[in-house]
Amino acid sequence: MKELLASLNNDFLLVDGAMGTMFYQKGLPMDIQPELFNLTHPEIVAAIHQEYVDAGADIVTTNTFQANGRHFKHEKLSQIIRQAIQLAKSANPRFVAFDMGPIGEMMEPVGKLTFEEAYRLFKEQAVLAEKFGCDLIIIETMSDLLEIKAAILAVKENTELPIFATMTFQQNGRTFIGVDALTAVLTLQGLGVEAVGVNCSCTPKELLPTVKTITDYAKIPVIVQANAGLPKIERDKSVYTIKVADYVESVIEMVEMGVRVVGGCCGTTPKFIKAIRQSLAEAQPIIKKSKRVTAVSSSQKTIILNNRLTLISRGISPVGKLNLENAIRNEHYSYVLKEALREVDAGGEILDINVSLVDIDESEVMAKTVSFLQKSIVEPLQLDSIEASVLEAGARQYAGRPLFNSVNGTKESMKDIFPIVKKYGGVVIGMTFDEDGIPETAEGRVLIAKKIIQQASEYGIDKEDILIDPLVLPVSTQPSQVQVVIDTLKLLKTELNVLTVAGISNISYGLPNRSLLDRTFLTSCVIAGLDAPIINPLSESLMETVSTIKLFSNQDKNAQQYVKRHQGSKISNNRLKEERILLKELIVQGREEESVIEVNNLLRKGVPPLLIIKDELIPAMDDAGALFEKEQIFLPQLMQATEAFKKVQDVIKAYMVEQGEIRESRGKVILASVKGDHHDLGKNIVKILIENYGYQVIDLGEDVSTEKIIETAQKEDIKIVGLSALMSASVKNMKQTILDIKKAKIECQFIVGGAVMNEENRKFVGADYYAKDAMDWLKIVEGLNF
Repeated sequence: MKELLASLNNDFLLVDGAMGTMFYQKGLPMDIQPELFNLTHPEIVAAIHQEYVDAGADIVTTNTFQANGRHFKHEKLSQIIRQAIQLAKSANPRFVAFDMGPIGEMMEPVGKLTFEEAYRLFKEQAVLAEKFGCDLIIIETMSDLLEIKAAILAVKENTELPIFATMTFQQNGRTFIGVDALTAVLTLQGLGVEAVGVNCSCTPKELLPTVKTITDYAKIPVIVQANAGLPKIERDKSVYTIKVADYVESVIEMVEMGVRVVGGCCGTTPKFIKAIRQSLAEAQPIIKKSKRVTAVSSSQKTIILNNRLTLISRGISPVGKLNLENAIRNEHYSYVLKEALREVDAGGEILDINVSLVDIDESEVMAKTVSFLQKSIVEPLQLDSIEASVLEAGARQYAGRPLFNSVNGTKESMKDIFPIVKKYGGVVIGMTFDEDGIPETAEGRVLIAKKIIQQASEYGIDKEDILIDPLVLPVSTQPSQVQVVIDTLKLLKTELNVLTVAGISNISYGLPNRSLLDRTFLTSCVIAGLDAPIINPLSESLMETVSTIKLFSNQDKNAQQYVKRHQGSKISNNRLKEERILLKELIVQGREEESVIEVNNLLRKGVPPLLIIKDELIPAMDDAGALFEKEQIFLPQLMQATEAFKKVQDVIKAYMVEQGEIRESRGKVILASVKGDHHDLGKNIVKILIENYGYQVIDLGEDVSTEKIIETAQKEDIKIVGLSALMSASVKNMKQTILDIKKAKIECQFIVGGAVMNEENRKFVGADYYAKDAMDWLKIVEGLNF
């Protein structure tokens, strides 16, 4: 490990290129799991490794991309991994990296794979990888931040192996789940990996903007393994047309940005690796100073707190809220979501989550609350508890970089909290009190802040990952402390240059006209240096003050938000006033239980079911689809909306059956990944979406034979067949599948998709339509009459 880390920190490291592409060139059969070639064709696997080493690769990755317990039982998995590592070692590379790819099933809420099950599967691989002697683990081709987090924790908690972690980004700069590059690099480096970066999906040139973001913010070495573009079919063969020289030219641009670990992904061969090695011989590693920011994130949204006023919503806290207390105690998360949405919609940018109640398992409830809320809310969360175990429970399930509330200056608190902050890579609030209580002077509070910052550094926590709270006390009981808070804020800026946070409403406790006190105090604190006030965003007068402050500080560019808020008559906020929300809005927000209640109300009032479908359900999914395309919501939120849609649909179906009404299906559709292709993530997303639009989906799964598709199509009188292919080698199988179905005289139309598909390949395979994603698929099928 020492040699690897030394090389990583002082020189370039060159990783090998594609394995699947080489298997295809060697003529290996593509109708079995490629990992089995370790056992069936070991000499070919070993030869490929040797070619990459001869080309100059420092790191050889094992043929284990999807060698996990979902595909193989433990005994077989152990054989595959042991043999894979031995074959890689036989080429005598400097380092052998265990290749760990996605499980192959979508994580909740998009799919059914739980965090715990993903962790178990990754742990099984990691333990075997270390047992059989690999030098490091490369976690690659990840799209879901929670899945890669499960993999990282599984490796770190069960082995001593270094980790390189890469995600796969589309040309829009996001993974298909919706994770952007900034969020990925901040979250992954916070989790303690040794290198972070991107692989697959795009050419090096297309990845340049994404790599620029990563290198700008990475505090650790950056790794890039790009594709050689998308394959084209020439003379019935799948080929990559990007020239080696063009590929290397873009790689050198990345090196100049600060990338230190390079290699190749789909379509790259030893020729590419050799050319990169020759180019690196003339280059020098660039030690780039990363941007130092204080940032928290959800899986799809990062908020950088520097140089802006960031509103932390008082969020979910049962104190003084009987209905919310009952909802938390009884795990009625739909009500919790409702309250969270109200505060987010009113302007909360970071949502505080506190579930502290007696007689409940607070850790379990915190974990469940975090999991439930992040399905529908893209805003980052603040985990709030005095118990370290509760904070860890929430952080473990959180797909992002959390804000921890909080640590204080006591030895016990810092000993308990800092290891969790470090492990999960979050930002923490430091409260300025210690064993002696709250100092009465600003100087005393700043001394505690210094102690917190110093102690945090010993745990490897940087100052930019700490917010200091000067502690606001009620003016009704501590009038002299108002000025102490103001003075503390000033000193925290001038002496420590640290970001600050404060609970504004504490000042007005026990007094009338609290909003007047709160907004006046807020203004004074911001002038003194407050960065992140914790406020009640449902207070209209307080939010008016916030709007004005953001305008005066030029955070509200061109007064756009101020004008929108104050221009003409005020637009009523349904959630703020708790007026009835339309069913379609509830569906778009993914509020399943409330959607069911509302559709039952409509049915009891005599609203015809078909009218509900026409006026509420279909517009809801149209709206959700539009928000998705505009990147205002992302795949988890879209899937949550479809789940709410499905629940409503089930209620309407049951009602119509009870009333004896006939509900016609919108048609049957076959979905299948073609023979030889064992990937079905995209297909599964299509299935969920179109099922919730009323289509009956017959999902034949992955690696499906033509005979099975023909048999099913004839039996079910199918008019639409959807075929998916992720691997370039599967394109020929897709073409043959379509030819065989046509020869069987089955009159149907074909919609094809998958990572390797495009319009040109659609024509090659003889399909009728190409769908680039699930929403595109839906548009196509909606336009067909069958």
